[in-house]
Amino acid sequence: MRRRDFITVLAGLAAAWPRAAAAQARAVPVIGFLGGQAPDHALLAKFHQGLNAWGFFEGRNVAIEYRWALDRVNAFPIWRLSWFGIGSR
Repeated sequence: MRRRDFITVLAGLAAAWPRAAAAQARAVPVIGFLGGQAPDHALLAKFHQGLNAWGFFEGRNVAIEYRWALDRVNAFPIWRLSWFGIGSR
């Protein structure tokens, strides 16, 4: 391979590298919201306002997983373990 061809290939790779890096999907943090009763829309609105104040917007830069126990307190440990990827003991 000639020197000029080699330099051209190197320059092309250097120009394409930032685009390829930007195209990679970024990991989105996940927040687990565990409610003890039925969904309370006023509480959720305040929760979202607090997140937005800190620059977090559901669906854009943070994901939220909701679980509602509906007064079944025994469901809490199971969901907590599943969120952290720990098998039940």
